[in-house]
Amino acid sequence: MSQVLSKSPKHCGDKQGVNVDKLYKKLFYSFSTLILSILSLIFLVWLILHPSKPEFSLQEVNLYQLNLSGTHLLNSSIQLTLLSKNPNQKVGIYYDELQAYASYKGQQITVDTSLPPFYQGHEERNILTASLVGTGLPVASSFGYEVGRDQTAGKLVLSLKMNGRLRWKVGTWVSGRYRFNVNCVSIMDFGPTIPSGPLSSKQGTQCSTTV
Repeated sequence: MSQVLSKSPKHCGDKQGVNVDKLYKKLFYSFSTLILSILSLIFLVWLILHPSKPEFSLQEVNLYQLNLSGTHLLNSSIQLTLLSKNPNQKVGIYYDELQAYASYKGQQITVDTSLPPFYQGHEERNILTASLVGTGLPVASSFGYEVGRDQTAGKLVLSLKMNGRLRWKVGTWVSGRYRFNVNCVSIMDFGPTIPSGPLSSKQGTQCSTTV
C-alpha cells in the first residue's frame, strides 16, 4: 500500500516565517549598507573640501570724530577699510549679511552699518569699506576719563568688528548659512602733540575670524 506524504500547516507556517525573517534581514542589511555608504561619501567630501574660514586684515582706519555731547552722549565718525580673502582653492563664499561697528573699552561707539552682500571666488581678495557713525549714543560716565587717560598715554585703541552670515559653494552645491564674526584691533597715535585732523592707522594687521 502506497503512502502519501504531506506537510502539516504548522510546518508550512514555520517555513514562511523563516522566509519573512530572511527578507527583513536582507532589507535591514541593504538599508544599513546604503546609509553607511552615504555617510562615508559625505565624510570623504568633507575631508577633501573642508573649507578654511575667510581671512580679514585691517588696511586703514580714519577717526574723524569722537566727542561727548553732555555727560554721556557720544558722537563718532570712523572710516574703515578691510581686505577680505578667500583662502580656499575649490570653495567659493557667498556673504549674505554683513554688519560692521566700532567699540572702545568694551562700549559700542557707532551704530551697526550694513555692507552690500557679495560673492567671493576661489582665492579671491576684496576690499571692503564702511563709514561707521554714531549720533547721541549713550556711553558710560567714565568714557571721557578713559579717552583723556589714553591721550596722556599717547595711544588710542579701537576694536573694529564685523559679523554676518555666509554660505560655502562647491561646484553647483551651496551650503546652508553659517554665522561668522570678525574682530580687528587698531592702535592710533593720540596725544596733545598730535597734529589736528583725523587720527589714522594703516597697520595692515590680521583680524581674528570665527565661523
